[in-house]
Amino acid sequence: MSNNTNWSIDNAHSEIAFKVKHMMISTVTGHFEDFQATAKTDGDNFVNADFQFSAKTGSINTKNKDRDTHLKSDDFFNAEKYPELKFVSKSFDGEKLIGDLTIRDVTKEVVLDADFNGIAVDPYGQTKAGFEISGQLNRKDFNLTWSAVTEAGSIVVSDKVKLVVDVQFIKQS
Repeated sequence: MSNNTNWSIDNAHSEIAFKVKHMMISTVTGHFEDFQATAKTDGDNFVNADFQFSAKTGSINTKNKDRDTHLKSDDFFNAEKYPELKFVSKSFDGEKLIGDLTIRDVTKEVVLDADFNGIAVDPYGQTKAGFEISGQLNRKDFNLTWSAVTEAGSIVVSDKVKLVVDVQFIKQS
Protein backbone atom coordinates (compact mmCIF):
# COMPACT_ATOMS: atom_id res chain seq x y z
CA MET A 1 0.00 0.00 0.00
CA SER A 2 1.45 3.39 -0.95
CA ASN A 3 0.93 6.35 1.32
CA ASN A 4 1.40 8.92 -1.41
CA THR A 5 -1.09 11.64 -0.44
CA ASN A 6 0.16 14.21 2.07
CA TRP A 7 -2.00 16.11 4.51
CA SER A 8 -0.97 18.81 6.95
CA ILE A 9 -2.86 20.12 9.94
CA ASP A 10 -5.03 23.20 9.63
CA ASN A 11 -4.00 24.93 12.86
CA ALA A 12 -6.80 27.50 12.67
CA HIS A 13 -9.42 24.74 12.76
CA SER A 14 -7.72 22.33 15.14
CA GLU A 15 -7.46 22.10 18.89
CA ILE A 16 -5.24 19.97 21.12
CA ALA A 17 -6.74 19.82 24.60
CA PHE A 18 -6.37 17.79 27.75
CA LYS A 19 -8.56 17.55 30.81
CA VAL A 20 -7.46 16.70 34.33
CA LYS A 21 -9.51 16.41 37.50
CA HIS A 22 -8.52 18.96 40.12
CA MET A 23 -9.08 18.05 43.77
CA MET A 24 -11.48 15.41 42.39
CA ILE A 25 -14.31 17.98 42.15
CA SER A 26 -13.54 20.08 39.10
CA THR A 27 -11.88 19.62 35.75
CA VAL A 28 -9.09 21.78 34.41
CA THR A 29 -8.78 22.05 30.64
CA GLY A 30 -5.53 22.97 28.98
CA HIS A 31 -4.42 23.45 25.40
CA PHE A 32 -1.17 23.30 23.51
CA GLU A 33 -1.08 26.43 21.37
CA ASP A 34 1.88 25.46 19.17
CA PHE A 35 1.56 22.12 17.36
CA GLN A 36 2.17 20.38 14.05
CA ALA A 37 0.70 17.27 12.49
CA THR A 38 0.88 15.43 9.20
CA ALA A 39 -0.83 12.42 7.67
CA LYS A 40 0.16 10.28 4.72
CA THR A 41 -2.65 8.34 3.07
CA ASP A 42 -3.40 6.16 0.09
CA GLY A 43 -5.54 8.68 -1.80
CA ASP A 44 -8.40 9.85 0.43
CA ASN A 45 -8.42 6.62 2.45
CA PHE A 46 -7.21 7.23 6.00
CA VAL A 47 -7.18 3.55 7.03
CA ASN A 48 -3.54 2.61 7.70
CA ALA A 49 -2.50 6.25 7.27
CA ASP A 50 0.76 7.36 8.85
CA PHE A 51 0.12 10.10 11.40
CA GLN A 52 2.76 12.24 13.06
CA PHE A 53 2.07 14.88 15.65
CA SER A 54 4.16 17.15 17.85
CA ALA A 55 3.44 19.96 20.30
CA LYS A 56 5.71 22.45 22.03
CA THR A 57 5.39 21.78 25.76
CA GLY A 58 6.18 25.43 26.48
CA SER A 59 3.00 26.45 24.63
CA ILE A 60 0.75 24.93 27.31
CA ASN A 61 -2.17 27.18 28.30
CA THR A 62 -4.63 26.48 31.11
CA LYS A 63 -5.68 30.15 31.46
CA ASN A 64 -3.73 30.44 34.72
CA LYS A 65 -0.20 31.83 34.52
CA ASP A 66 1.08 30.33 37.79
CA ARG A 67 -0.31 26.91 36.93
CA ASP A 68 1.15 27.07 33.42
CA THR A 69 4.56 27.96 34.88
CA HIS A 70 4.27 24.97 37.20
CA LEU A 71 3.30 22.67 34.30
CA LYS A 72 6.36 23.83 32.32
CA SER A 73 8.64 23.09 35.29
CA ASP A 74 10.38 19.81 36.06
CA ASP A 75 7.42 18.77 38.26
CA PHE A 76 5.61 18.13 35.00
CA PHE A 77 6.76 18.65 31.40
CA ASN A 78 10.16 20.32 31.97
CA ALA A 79 9.68 22.37 28.79
CA GLU A 80 13.27 23.60 28.90
CA LYS A 81 14.82 20.13 28.74
CA TYR A 82 12.00 18.43 26.77
CA PRO A 83 10.58 21.14 24.50
CA GLU A 84 8.39 18.79 22.48
CA LEU A 85 6.00 15.92 22.96
CA LYS A 86 5.31 13.73 19.98
CA PHE A 87 3.13 10.95 18.66
CA VAL A 88 3.96 8.60 15.77
CA SER A 89 1.24 6.22 14.61
CA LYS A 90 1.74 2.49 14.14
CA SER A 91 -1.72 1.57 12.89
CA PHE A 92 -5.16 3.01 12.21
CA ASP A 93 -8.11 0.75 11.39
CA GLY A 94 -10.60 3.57 10.97
CA GLU A 95 -11.52 3.66 14.67
CA LYS A 96 -8.50 2.87 16.83
CA LEU A 97 -5.36 4.91 16.38
CA ILE A 98 -2.35 3.16 17.90
CA GLY A 99 1.06 4.75 18.17
CA ASP A 100 4.02 5.76 20.27
CA LEU A 101 3.60 8.82 22.47
CA THR A 102 6.76 10.48 23.77
CA ILE A 103 6.56 12.88 26.71
CA ARG A 104 9.79 13.93 28.42
CA ASP A 105 12.17 11.00 27.84
CA VAL A 106 9.47 8.31 28.02
CA THR A 107 7.93 6.65 24.96
CA LYS A 108 4.89 4.42 25.43
CA GLU A 109 2.35 2.89 23.11
CA VAL A 110 -1.10 4.45 23.44
CA VAL A 111 -4.46 3.51 21.94
CA LEU A 112 -6.68 6.42 20.97
CA ASP A 113 -10.27 6.49 19.72
CA ALA A 114 -10.48 8.29 16.39
CA ASP A 115 -13.75 9.36 14.81
CA PHE A 116 -13.23 10.19 11.16
CA ASN A 117 -15.77 12.89 10.33
CA GLY A 118 -15.23 12.68 6.60
CA ILE A 119 -13.83 14.82 3.82
CA ALA A 120 -15.17 18.13 2.52
CA VAL A 121 -14.02 20.81 0.11
CA ASP A 122 -13.98 24.29 1.64
CA PRO A 123 -15.05 27.50 -0.19
CA TYR A 124 -11.45 28.04 -1.32
CA GLY A 125 -11.26 24.68 -3.06
CA GLN A 126 -9.10 23.03 -0.39
CA THR A 127 -9.87 19.41 0.50
CA LYS A 128 -10.17 18.97 4.29
CA ALA A 129 -10.45 15.87 6.44
CA GLY A 130 -11.79 16.04 9.98
CA PHE A 131 -11.08 13.88 13.01
CA GLU A 132 -12.06 13.80 16.65
CA ILE A 133 -9.47 11.86 18.61
CA SER A 134 -9.74 11.03 22.28
CA GLY A 135 -8.02 8.87 24.82
CA GLN A 136 -6.85 8.58 28.35
CA LEU A 137 -3.42 8.13 29.83
CA ASN A 138 -1.78 8.03 33.21
CA ARG A 139 0.55 11.02 33.50
CA LYS A 140 2.79 9.11 35.92
CA ASP A 141 3.65 6.67 33.11
CA PHE A 142 5.41 9.62 31.47
CA ASN A 143 7.20 10.90 34.60
CA LEU A 144 4.77 13.77 35.17
CA THR A 145 4.88 12.69 38.76
CA TRP A 146 4.19 15.78 40.88
CA SER A 147 1.61 15.08 43.53
CA ALA A 148 0.04 16.82 46.47
CA VAL A 149 -2.80 16.03 48.83
CA THR A 150 -5.24 18.47 50.41
CA GLU A 151 -5.86 18.60 54.17
CA ALA A 152 -8.96 16.51 53.66
CA GLY A 153 -6.88 13.88 51.91
CA SER A 154 -8.03 14.38 48.34
CA ILE A 155 -5.47 14.35 45.57
CA VAL A 156 -4.90 17.75 44.00
CA VAL A 157 -4.16 16.55 40.47
CA SER A 158 -5.57 13.30 39.13
CA ASP A 159 -3.18 10.77 37.56
CA LYS A 160 -5.64 10.26 34.70
CA VAL A 161 -5.42 12.70 31.83
CA LYS A 162 -8.03 12.81 29.07
CA LEU A 163 -6.88 13.84 25.62
CA VAL A 164 -9.37 15.63 23.39
CA VAL A 165 -8.04 16.39 19.93
CA ASP A 166 -10.09 17.97 17.15
CA VAL A 167 -8.16 18.19 13.91
CA GLN A 168 -8.71 19.25 10.36
CA PHE A 169 -6.13 18.17 7.82
CA ILE A 170 -5.61 19.97 4.50
CA LYS A 171 -4.75 17.86 1.50
CA GLN A 172 -1.48 18.97 -0.06
CA SER A 173 -1.47 19.10 -3.85
